[in-house]
Amino acid sequence: MKPSRFPLTSVRGKPAKQVGLKVSASCDRPISKLPPSKWTNYFHSVLVDVSEMDVLEREIEALKPNVREMLMSSKGYDSVKKRILMIYLLVSLGLAYHFEEEIEKSLKDGFEKIDEIIAGEDDLYTISTIFWVFRTYGYNMSSDVFTRFKEENGKFKESLIEDARGMLSLYEAAHLGTTTDYILDEALDFASNNLVSLAEDGMCPSHLSTHIRNALSISQHWNMEIIVAVQYIRFYEQEVGHDEMLLKFAKLNFNLVQRLYLQEVKILTKWYKDQDIHSKLPPYYRPVVTEMHFFSTATFFEPQFSHARILQTKLFMAELLVDDTCDRYATFSEVESLINSLQRWAPDDAMDTHPDYLKVVFKFILNAFEECEKELRPQGRSYSLEQTKEEYKRFAKSNLDLAKLAQAGNVPSFEEYMEVGKDEIGAFVIVAGSLMGMDNIDAVEAYDFLKSRSKFSQSSAEIVRYLNDLAGFEDDMRRGCVSTGLNCYMNQYGVTETEVFREFRKMVMNTCKIMNEEFLKTTDVPLRVLKTNFSCVRSGFVGYNEGEGVTYPEVH
Repeated sequence: MKPSRFPLTSVRGKPAKQVGLKVSASCDRPISKLPPSKWTNYFHSVLVDVSEMDVLEREIEALKPNVREMLMSSKGYDSVKKRILMIYLLVSLGLAYHFEEEIEKSLKDGFEKIDEIIAGEDDLYTISTIFWVFRTYGYNMSSDVFTRFKEENGKFKESLIEDARGMLSLYEAAHLGTTTDYILDEALDFASNNLVSLAEDGMCPSHLSTHIRNALSISQHWNMEIIVAVQYIRFYEQEVGHDEMLLKFAKLNFNLVQRLYLQEVKILTKWYKDQDIHSKLPPYYRPVVTEMHFFSTATFFEPQFSHARILQTKLFMAELLVDDTCDRYATFSEVESLINSLQRWAPDDAMDTHPDYLKVVFKFILNAFEECEKELRPQGRSYSLEQTKEEYKRFAKSNLDLAKLAQAGNVPSFEEYMEVGKDEIGAFVIVAGSLMGMDNIDAVEAYDFLKSRSKFSQSSAEIVRYLNDLAGFEDDMRRGCVSTGLNCYMNQYGVTETEVFREFRKMVMNTCKIMNEEFLKTTDVPLRVLKTNFSCVRSGFVGYNEGEGVTYPEVH
């Protein structure tokens, strides 16, 4: 069987280049072996002292009332302002989950008096941080608040540049902008350009320069909360006038979750070794169970979600194996058989005619879901499991749909590619798996919202799709897989490779604004449910920020 071909050009006026697609029916196929994870064996042998965790929990519980008192004791507008600034500290240090009710009440009361609270306030750090907190929690605070920092000529005041902390807070606030927050577009340009100089010219304390560089790499709004907590604890410890009790609380809290993570990874690496995949499959797949556990912390970093992280990681591995099988190894007929079998949740008639490896893949996926079922059914959460399974089937089918687009012998339009690619990237099934791990939500309401494919949910999938296509472009081309978003876009619009990278980065930024906007509009869905979409996008920014960090995790 000849490989399907379609014309590909990246430069206007140049003849189209014929590029082959990997749809050969031959089983004698090349394998691009991926490097083994350096972490699996390490964590498999790590010892975790449970008694240490008990001690940490007791110390945390002893400090919690004191921190609560610090948060809630003060009265008056200035005190409410200080309370909101402290909420930012709690979020940044990874402590906010301890005080959800207190934070909710404080912000509800504070937003009703927002005009009085910020009246006459001209401190850039204070205004930017208050804006960040309210927008983060779904309160649509007007971006007009930043007009007070502009000159009569409409530009931001040059004097602000000397305020490094204020500029950093303005930069962070600007990442919560919507499609109509034009002043935040200006703020982002103004802050970004000047923060680079502030971080590099030696005028800032070294810990602040490091903090700025971290933010310029990934803003807090689009970063994983546990990474933010690690970075902020280090930063806060070196800040003059930091609160020793709060710092101690943050360190104890992180030490506890760190030990929990070690315990979970130990369980997961044993589970993965017991599957014995390495002896049953050709080495085309990504053996990254430890790395997938890391990404599970994007949704569930808090200690009470230990079981949820384990389930989510198993689901991630089931997603990766289908993706790698369809994308890196299987012939078209094998892809068709595997996906048809997954739609039925039973082997189809053609599976016996294919190599045995396909049955191993199919069995691994079923076993992963059976592990989830053992955990969830006794808790009365079968509905969540079934809905996640349906989303997984839809994700699996999108892999076949993408293969069909490639096999058709012509270049799909960018719109055709995205229609399939939004499902194939796995964002929706990741959100479904996240909801499956939650026991404090209305499951029917949550899954109905996911199935509605709201503009909010669609935008989250689009962002991850764009990020993946950008980061994986070179790897895809190296493997001869050219039916990617960037190539479809180049072919349709006749742009160069340099131009398409620029356009995709713009699309990421614009879609982030759409997601922020839809988040503020979606007032009838619980914050915890909406956060699952943000968590998925945040893991995308972390995983693809410096290359294809899922396929080649050593880049991180």
